[in-house]
Amino acid sequence: MTTTATFIGLGVMGYPMAGHLANAGLTVRVWNRTAATAEQWARDYNGTPCQTLSEAVQGADIVLTCVGADKDLMAVYDGDGGILANAREGAVLVDHTTASATVAEQLASLASDRNLGFIDAPVSGGQQGAENGKLTVMCGGTEADFEKVRPALEHYSRALNLMGPAGSGQKTKMVNQIAIAGLVQGLSEALHFAEQAGLDVQRVVDVISKGAAQSWQMENRSGTMINGEFNHGFAVDWMRKDLGICLEEARKVNASIPVAGLVDQFYADVQAMGGSRWDTSSLIQRLRKFR
Repeated sequence: MTTTATFIGLGVMGYPMAGHLANAGLTVRVWNRTAATAEQWARDYNGTPCQTLSEAVQGADIVLTCVGADKDLMAVYDGDGGILANAREGAVLVDHTTASATVAEQLASLASDRNLGFIDAPVSGGQQGAENGKLTVMCGGTEADFEKVRPALEHYSRALNLMGPAGSGQKTKMVNQIAIAGLVQGLSEALHFAEQAGLDVQRVVDVISKGAAQSWQMENRSGTMINGEFNHGFAVDWMRKDLGICLEEARKVNASIPVAGLVDQFYADVQAMGGSRWDTSSLIQRLRKFR
């Protein structure tokens, strides 16, 4: 049973996720690159902010990370002051970062060499899902390691599944992002068409959302897309990072994902419009600009 958890990376996702662990009664330590954020977290929740990564990791049953990308992962895992060198023997390392399958497999191998467990566990559900404790968590690793950490991860999950060996969680997240890219573009085109055709767009959504066109994106993003509101949710910059990972992996496994590649370029257009930090549903603004 996991009793001591260390959470590394207190961004918009990690901050509330670590909070759920503290609220559930686990002994939680936190470390963040910006120390002030960790100190603020400790004022909001019952836990301990640590000054160094090594201090945070030592003695923990489970070490969880949620950082930016592959290079950020290696920065916290590698080196004398990193996670691998300081985690106690038998601990399980859980990475919630959306990263490449290659880095997940590499970290799993390095962890095994030190008698540590490793689970790659990217999440879906965005900031709202993290805050509400209703994330979808896609895991890769061994059954034994997964069962050790399952009770902790359940505190912020609504769906929690082991998908296969190390790297499988990341590959499943890629499937998720590929599907979302096509859905958001399709919804953007549909709403844009309704606007140009002079229809009451909200009334259109009310009707078609009861049929085969219904989707999470339509239910949760159509209203803000219609109003041109994009200051929430998952940023375009992060989606482009994720799609880049998808495209790289697709080349490795000989998968054809032309729509994802096209939507990635559409997001590049949104970035050029100044929308790097807009929500991913901002694809509709590109259509409005170029009509």
